[in-house]
Amino acid sequence: MAWTKKVLRVNLTRGTVSVEPLNMEWAQQYLGQRGLASKYLVEEIDPKCDALGPDNKLMLVTGPLTGTMASTGGRYSVVCKSPLTGTIACSNSGGYIGAELKNAGWDMLIFEGKSPKPVYLYIRNEHVELLDAAEVWGKSIWEADKILRKKHQDPNVRISGVGRSAETGCLYAGVINDLHRAAGRSGVGTVMASKNLKAVVCRGTKGVGNVKDPLRFMQATEAGKKVLRDNAVTGQGLPAYGTQVLMNVINEAGAMPTYNMRETQFPGAHKISGEAMHQPRESDGKPNLTTNAACFACTIACGRISTVDRGHYTIKNKPEYWGSSGGLEYEAAWALGSDTGVDDLDALTYANFICNEDGFDPISFGSTVAAAMELYEQGVLTKEHTGGIEFKFGSAAALTTAAELVARGEGFGRDLALGSKRFCAKYGRPELSMTVKGQEFPAYDPRAIQGMGLAYATSNRGACHLRGYTVASEIMGIPEKTDPLATAGKPELVKAFQDATAAFDSAGICIFTSFAWTLDDVAPQVDAACDGEWTTEKLLHVGERIWNLERQFNLAAGLTGKDDSLPKRLLKDAANVGPAKGHVAELGKMLPQYYQIRGWNDQGVPTADTLKRLGLS
Repeated sequence: MAWTKKVLRVNLTRGTVSVEPLNMEWAQQYLGQRGLASKYLVEEIDPKCDALGPDNKLMLVTGPLTGTMASTGGRYSVVCKSPLTGTIACSNSGGYIGAELKNAGWDMLIFEGKSPKPVYLYIRNEHVELLDAAEVWGKSIWEADKILRKKHQDPNVRISGVGRSAETGCLYAGVINDLHRAAGRSGVGTVMASKNLKAVVCRGTKGVGNVKDPLRFMQATEAGKKVLRDNAVTGQGLPAYGTQVLMNVINEAGAMPTYNMRETQFPGAHKISGEAMHQPRESDGKPNLTTNAACFACTIACGRISTVDRGHYTIKNKPEYWGSSGGLEYEAAWALGSDTGVDDLDALTYANFICNEDGFDPISFGSTVAAAMELYEQGVLTKEHTGGIEFKFGSAAALTTAAELVARGEGFGRDLALGSKRFCAKYGRPELSMTVKGQEFPAYDPRAIQGMGLAYATSNRGACHLRGYTVASEIMGIPEKTDPLATAGKPELVKAFQDATAAFDSAGICIFTSFAWTLDDVAPQVDAACDGEWTTEKLLHVGERIWNLERQFNLAAGLTGKDDSLPKRLLKDAANVGPAKGHVAELGKMLPQYYQIRGWNDQGVPTADTLKRLGLS
């Protein structure tokens, strides 16, 4: 079976590490990664605990397909209670460290307590030790990476860690691995830093050779790879343009949140699109995009590597290696770009590099900056508040300076590090925060894509596109085309996407495969790899169980059905441009039906029958 059946538990308070067997009964019920770690979290912490206190736990967890030959089988997740939202947090990342952890023999790392001093965890297969992190505490992720590689004299180690933003308390700091891959949302990095844990350094050489039926697994994974290769999105669009292939598509659909979601189209979208990244710059004749890149075992290669033109945008006080790294993906390009009104591609890339280097979520950051720009426009904020920065929409200087301040945790950056909800509340205008459950919106306006409005409102970790990506159906026609402006059928569509996504996440594969795969493609791979019988129907049932488990955690943490809402701007102010002109988000029409098909009461609480059916009672 593809699980290693081993959990590494690290008590940071005592400075001890111990090995325990994976709970295989739970593995059969929750599969792995997102689902399995959520089960451990629910069983081990009080949902009402302080997210930044020692009673919260932090879990780095792989899926059963992580580290195998399954396409995109390099994913891992970071699970804890979120300091940004107070909800259960599960942030998923690619790169290579997930596979490295699995190859070292570990399904899951559980960190509990708080170290009295900064430490990092070093893993080389079964050899595990906590080491002093004084040398790298206060350093950026990129600086710490260089120091730790030199210290361990092994270029093949994989490193996952936090930057200065997490250390100084930015509530949306992430955990960054492989320099520019991120478990980026919900403040999981802030939790890691609150435990005085700087990094995990891992080298695994054992391999993953314990799949249940090797021959059948090879056949199933090869069949899956062919489906990905032959699909227009996973075989052509994503390799060529990455997720930035969406920039012009979503803008034309009138679903591009712009100027803190006041408008639904951005005039400068074409300047910051995937196509623009390929175009030679006037200044030096070189394109923004250097190459594409792939995570472990990925046959899609949607990652971007970009290089900033130093002559166009001055990189001050940076070493020579700085300036070429993970390039813009669609979510970052939107949040840093259209939401703030900035259409300078290199300035966005620069800000994104800062987010990577010091480990904070560009979606939450860009959205918070956009809110600050609206507050500045209204005169609520002045230069006295911003440290002399003219915080106008469209200002690349304001955006990039703000990124530097958040990275260092200095000045006005400390306010911006609160996230949009707390930031707007501090300045007396909570209605200007474009969030759900305290988490900032992704790059799809729900007035133009109705299903996404319902998906945002009901997402268990706050506004999130990766918990139910109905854009696939409503805009791209995958698996079938639905009208983005219609509400009929959307509750069923959202539930189906949410449950399937939970299964994809828990398997240890990338959600981008779902542009081509259904669970009919995933089930044969999981069944050949894992003990037990894994059908499409079982995976859907597991996905539904996970969704309801997360819901139970949030309800126990104090959230209610009233939190399944959207900002008044989206419910009351109609889109004023584009195909959605005149439309608002019709959440009220969809939410009651969604509750009903979920088997929840009219307050959004799972009924006793639902919990019994799912084995959660």
